[in-house]
Amino acid sequence: MSSLRLAAAIPAYQAANYIEDVVQRTKVQVEDVFVIDDGSTDGTGERARKAGAELLVHERNFGKGAALQTAFDALMKAGFDAVVTLDADGQHLPEEIPNLIEAAREHDADLVLGTRDHLFEAMGKVRRTSNQVSSRLISVAAGQRFSDIQTGFRFYHRRLIEQVRLREHGFDAESAVLVRAVRRGFRVATVPVAMDTVDGRKTSHYRPIVDSIKIAKAVITARFVDSHE
Repeated sequence: MSSLRLAAAIPAYQAANYIEDVVQRTKVQVEDVFVIDDGSTDGTGERARKAGAELLVHERNFGKGAALQTAFDALMKAGFDAVVTLDADGQHLPEEIPNLIEAAREHDADLVLGTRDHLFEAMGKVRRTSNQVSSRLISVAAGQRFSDIQTGFRFYHRRLIEQVRLREHGFDAESAVLVRAVRRGFRVATVPVAMDTVDGRKTSHYRPIVDSIKIAKAVITARFVDSHE
């Protein structure tokens, strides 16, 4: 992995207040930064471009999974070997990207999760419990123990991107792709990362009830249907 051609992908929806800072700090770590403007109406795309990002645009809001798959399709076509993904609201610290890359190299991993469970005490009780319970249940479906599955701060190698698509359009995509990856024999590693804000309820578009149900359905499908295709 010593000569990986790496890009950063930032799915963004209504993130105009944060995106310039996130892009500028990410470009210090990764030369090629792509923002996927997922149907924003607040000028997110214009601010991302101003900050130096390459822009991919959805004319309407399709969801995080769809935004990431758009990025993966474009970046694989452009010849990149790996992609780091991070959120547009500033929760993920771009300065932590080297830790993801080092973990990928150390474990020769196809997917690396930047985990937050060492910071869970700073979360609200409901959100902390939700993360812990969902991580345990999804770990069972995947067949490998993970302490923090719903993190969007990740490293994806080309090997995985080319063979395991994000079929879901929303937040459920990231849980389902993890299950598919493990069940198909890809190497998945984790590394603890620092966070700007651990409990991101104020900036996240995640809907606890609706999206939790979608995640459950996607994980069941990934475990019992997709893994046998």
